[in-house]
Amino acid sequence: MQATKSHVSKGDTVMVIAGKEKSKTGQVLQLLPKKESVIVAGLNMIKRHQKAKGNEPGGILEKEAPIHISNVMPFCAKCAKPVRTRKVQLDNGEKQRICTKCGSSLQK
Repeated sequence: MQATKSHVSKGDTVMVIAGKEKSKTGQVLQLLPKKESVIVAGLNMIKRHQKAKGNEPGGILEKEAPIHISNVMPFCAKCAKPVRTRKVQLDNGEKQRICTKCGSSLQK
């Protein structure tokens, strides 16, 4: 399996478009290109049992599980919905991702 370019990046606000967390939004914490997945803050929570080690107490921990990258889309705050993006080159030579519907920038 080859890692491909992603339509989202770390720090982007995304909306889940399929699965049990459908229509929820969150910020991308981590990209997992080899698994073609992303970890979104506060979404797809799972419970893991942790054994006590040294000073750290054991117990049941909740953490975010990966979501497949095809199930998330960048969220445009101006349009208030998930959108496709395109890249445009600015006058100073810098490239920027913009919303295809309203044209607003999606940069952080």
